[in-house]
Amino acid sequence: AEIHSTYKQVLAYLSQEQLKNAFEKSGELCTELQSPGYTERLNSMEQSYRYMLQYFMEGTYDPEQKSMYNKLISGLFVLNCEMRDELLTRNSSNYEFSQKRYYPYVADALSAKELQNALIRKDQLVELEDIDGDFTKKEHEIELLFEKSVHFIFNYFWLKSKYDSSEMLNLFQQMMDDSYTDSVSKSLVVSALTLNLWRTFDESKILLLLDACNSGEVHTRQRALIGLCFVLTKYNRFLPYFPAIRNRLVLLADDSITTEQLQNIIIQIIATTETEQVSKKLQEEIFPELMKLRPLMDESFDPENLMNTDEWGEINPEWEEMIEKSGASDKIKEFADMQMEGADVYMSTFALLKSFSFFSEFSNWFIPFDTENLAVKKLFESGEKTLITAFLSSNVMCNSDRYSFCLSVLQMPDLQRNLMKQSFSEAAEQMEEISKDEALHSPNVLAKNISKHYIQDLFRFFKLNPHRSDFADMFTTSLILHKTYLFDLLSIDEKIKANIAEYYFSKKLYTQALELFQEIEKEGDSSAALYQKMGYAYQQTSQLFKALDAYKKADLLVPDDFWTNRKMALCYRLTGNTEKALETYRHTNFIKPDQLSIQLQIVNCLIELKRTDEALNDLMKLNESNPDNQKIIRAIMNCSFMAKNLSKAGYFAILLMETSNLTAADFGTAGHIEWCQKKNKNAAKLYKQCLQLLDNNWEQFVAIFRQDKEALIANGVAEQDISLMLDGLKYNTAATENPVSV
Repeated sequence: AEIHSTYKQVLAYLSQEQLKNAFEKSGELCTELQSPGYTERLNSMEQSYRYMLQYFMEGTYDPEQKSMYNKLISGLFVLNCEMRDELLTRNSSNYEFSQKRYYPYVADALSAKELQNALIRKDQLVELEDIDGDFTKKEHEIELLFEKSVHFIFNYFWLKSKYDSSEMLNLFQQMMDDSYTDSVSKSLVVSALTLNLWRTFDESKILLLLDACNSGEVHTRQRALIGLCFVLTKYNRFLPYFPAIRNRLVLLADDSITTEQLQNIIIQIIATTETEQVSKKLQEEIFPELMKLRPLMDESFDPENLMNTDEWGEINPEWEEMIEKSGASDKIKEFADMQMEGADVYMSTFALLKSFSFFSEFSNWFIPFDTENLAVKKLFESGEKTLITAFLSSNVMCNSDRYSFCLSVLQMPDLQRNLMKQSFSEAAEQMEEISKDEALHSPNVLAKNISKHYIQDLFRFFKLNPHRSDFADMFTTSLILHKTYLFDLLSIDEKIKANIAEYYFSKKLYTQALELFQEIEKEGDSSAALYQKMGYAYQQTSQLFKALDAYKKADLLVPDDFWTNRKMALCYRLTGNTEKALETYRHTNFIKPDQLSIQLQIVNCLIELKRTDEALNDLMKLNESNPDNQKIIRAIMNCSFMAKNLSKAGYFAILLMETSNLTAADFGTAGHIEWCQKKNKNAAKLYKQCLQLLDNNWEQFVAIFRQDKEALIANGVAEQDISLMLDGLKYNTAATENPVSV
């Protein structure tokens, strides 16, 4: 805890450009570390800073001062990153640092040459195909060595503080070369590099990640771009001090395809913020509703059909009717809509399927799905097109969930698994053809699917891995990606900033949307639509005066817009300017006459302004054209009561009591009207009904009751009688709940 605290304090001082304090705090880490190399580096930097300050105090002009100052900040930042990493490796019980301590003593280490031979498994398998004979055992050995090798490579690039082996760096370069096409090993090494950078900043490693961003292999490229987004967001405040990284980012952002892919990735990362909400909705609303179908299906399900493969694909015509009757069809449609919109609907489903031993190998949380993987290969040995192969190639699930699905299928009894494999073979071929066609003609769609699946893999790792508490969660940065240096580079294309702002707005992330809307406004966009959205976002975040100001700007640009004026009126009313609200509502009614909701708002404003006669006059006109409207009846009852017209209030109270969906306040007001007419028993009955609707919450009832104190007194009730009525009701209620024997 001390190491973390000291490190964060150093970063805070560096961010505030308080270098003297930063040097002093760094000294604490250095003293704890007791390393001559780190001590010498720290002393050398501090001495350089002292010389620079001396020249400055003497008034000596130094053209290199700014450059040197920036280098000191970057150097001190890197030094502290390394010291923190070294201290935690020595002292922390955290899973990742425990693995770092254990890694140098791995017994089955492989040489670079052995790794190179193992990585060309595809070439070796092709060679076996050209030779007659059964080479199943040899194929198994090739795959086993390949998997062992990629796990070793993953651990090296994940755990090593410094990539000090030139052979391993050469291996990395060979793997990243477009001539090497094995996406499994390429993808895994990029994930390892990302995790290494997520743990500790290293400029040279970020440059390696940027190299991977230029890969011609789509899986590798998408993983590298996603890793880059997370890593650069974490270290964003220090990027200005590393010109080599900045220059590479400028080149990267200059490519239109890359900027479009990064925009998609940012949107997909933002979308993960609703995954837990989606999972909760599925678990609490949709799945329970669908489970109601099971008894109905069981009643009409003939077990003998299970043995008849000819009838396996035949749909029972009664099922559709069952679904309609059960009310589950809406839930099925809702689930389908969520999936179409890109929601991660399988997170909760597969959360319980991450306990297979397959996932005890750390790197398997990041491995791309591969039918050759020994853990699942048995399912695909026949090479036939089956439901399973179709399902896995349909881009429905991420890599991690595909492995979970296959591992669970492998646990089924042979009969059940074989029937499942054999079903829908024709549909399987069609689905596979669609996937191939989509990949061929829509490469951007393919890239988008790959990035979505990898982001979901990462999300599952940070949310479901048994050691997740030992890793800083990448997804805590999901809603600050738009504040980064990378995003600034991307948003030179104005459409990207607007698109991300619109996406935030559509997902009701109004705070983030406003931050971008404000930037767009400063950059010269002054459209009415922008101010309308800003106004709405301010309104939803309870910044009513700012919302009103934005709506006014929208009204200036496009006068007499019905929606804008209605929102302006609402803001006036909520900020207490009822006179202006009334004026604006009347103008809104002029723009679009005969809108009942607006007319009722005019009445509400009149009532708030104590102009009850005008309000009542308007309401009676509305009642003539809408005699059965509950809202109007309720408003006339309330307004008549406030206007001391008890006979009219009583008449409309009776009409209201004959309608449905009455509120506690309805019974409360009706009770007041009866009481003011000296009908105390009737009033007491209505008050009891009011209390029942409030679940007998007495404090809430009293609060509602006392809101109308002035109106009661105005209608002839003595002030002290209010207390008597409340006590009488309380005794009466207590007597009903606890009757006294006589």
